[in-house]
Amino acid sequence: MTAIKLKSPLLERLTDEEFYQFCMDNRDQRIERDAQHQITIMPPTNSETGAANSEIAADLVIWNRQHKLGKTFDSSSGFTLDTGAMLSPDASWIAWENWNALSSDDRRGFARICPDFVVELLSPTDRLTDTMRKMEHWLEAGAKLGWLIDPGTESVYIFEPGQPVRPTVGFEQDLVAGPLMPGFALELRRLKKDF
Repeated sequence: MTAIKLKSPLLERLTDEEFYQFCMDNRDQRIERDAQHQITIMPPTNSETGAANSEIAADLVIWNRQHKLGKTFDSSSGFTLDTGAMLSPDASWIAWENWNALSSDDRRGFARICPDFVVELLSPTDRLTDTMRKMEHWLEAGAKLGWLIDPGTESVYIFEPGQPVRPTVGFEQDLVAGPLMPGFALELRRLKKDF
């Protein structure tokens, strides 16, 4: 099952408020909108991908509860970027200073902010090239660190502003977030299909 791209001039002209209402009216769908206002409806994740995503979110939440440095978000959270795109990473984190700078009204919808840290988990229905472009979009919008994780090849692509993409192969290691998120490490072996 692949993603569906909706092509209609009417949909492309939706305001942010109208797009939010469109998403609420179709809340059982996974919906994103790119900078050109192209709407994409994505299929649900398969069970293995959902289990791996749960492991990532759990590690992120546990770390954040211990360190209290920001706010974590799951895969159903949408963020409106300066480009007009509304994207949903599989897991994300925003430092308190950035989250607290938002108005309370802005926090209720698809917050107008780019997470400081984003994780995208490649599922069997995702194309690597498309997801790499999405990661680049996150960086252009202000993300300070991004991880694109491909369980199928046990590969991770690390994205940081001003740096070339750093591929890492093998899930027998921990992935460390460095100075942005002191002490956060993702135990990659938990994402292995036979774990």
